[in-house]
Amino acid sequence: MVWIEPEVTRKPRRPMFLCVLSNTKTAHIPKLSAAGKTAELTDYTPAGDAELMETGNIISVPVLPMTPPYDTPTPAIMTRSALKLTDAPYNFINSGLIVTPEVPCIDLKAKPGEDIREPIAVSDVQGVCMRAKFLAKRLRNQVDHVVIGESIPGGTTTAMGVLMALGYNGNVSSSADENPLELKKKVIEEGLKASGLTFGCLKDDPMKAIACMGDPMMPAVVGLVEGFQGTDVSVVLAGGTQMLAVYALIKHLGFNTEKLAIATTRYVVEDKSANFNELTRILGVPVVYVADPGFGKSELKGLHRYETGTIKEGAGAGGAMYLAGLYGISQDDFRFEVENVCKLLKAGH
Repeated sequence: MVWIEPEVTRKPRRPMFLCVLSNTKTAHIPKLSAAGKTAELTDYTPAGDAELMETGNIISVPVLPMTPPYDTPTPAIMTRSALKLTDAPYNFINSGLIVTPEVPCIDLKAKPGEDIREPIAVSDVQGVCMRAKFLAKRLRNQVDHVVIGESIPGGTTTAMGVLMALGYNGNVSSSADENPLELKKKVIEEGLKASGLTFGCLKDDPMKAIACMGDPMMPAVVGLVEGFQGTDVSVVLAGGTQMLAVYALIKHLGFNTEKLAIATTRYVVEDKSANFNELTRILGVPVVYVADPGFGKSELKGLHRYETGTIKEGAGAGGAMYLAGLYGISQDDFRFEVENVCKLLKAGH
């Protein structure tokens, strides 16, 4: 059964999965992010995701990253499963964490993002981008295909803010049953006003769009993509509307996008509260891979919540499933592995 569309047939010789871990204080705004039981606990979510992806459990984080009210487990369970099944090499990248995980991370020396209602949301954008570019240049002789994911609570709001600053009406997805779009729009309006910006005014200054309305994940991914430019390395941005915002930044910076693709889950593509498909057309994304983990067949109620739109994407889950597809892993084998991870964690029941 084909579970990745369009079907992936060519396995790269030297793939690598990268996951950028970041925080933004925008996630502290009550009811904005569902990537944690409370707004404060979202500080721990990226670290918890990394520990889970590395070990199959959490080490230093006080609670497993789960979405209330049904304790639906983090999408990192999918990424963990794909990395385990494929045994693909991977790296975690710390780009502005509040809490650092007890697993190895490459540190870009970025500061956590501020609330986008502050005049400057991301400091040292150029420096973070440059260090990520150096990292990509170091990696590019080791790889021929790179999948880049992210874990940053509040990231759909910053994505929407950057898209607005660049001139796109970007209704973004959410990790909640009810997408708090009106709250997001209100926060973004306040953010634009605090920075003295208007819709589309930074279409020619994408780095300023990150500094004023973005988060520290963005300059890291932009720098990584820049570092792979001019090589035979193809790059897949693993994520939904957040990676669309990164793609928009890359396009406005004038990078070559021929070797770029986006991979996400069908839950993002089918989200009626967002306009993912419309944005991919407007931005001219060359290829969008859509992964379906088939959780409707699962016995675990927590996984069924994905089918109803409780969680849609995160921790590079769509790209990790795409990677599993590249390795010839079937949907059933993938789902069984996710269920095994959930059972070990006593999650999703």
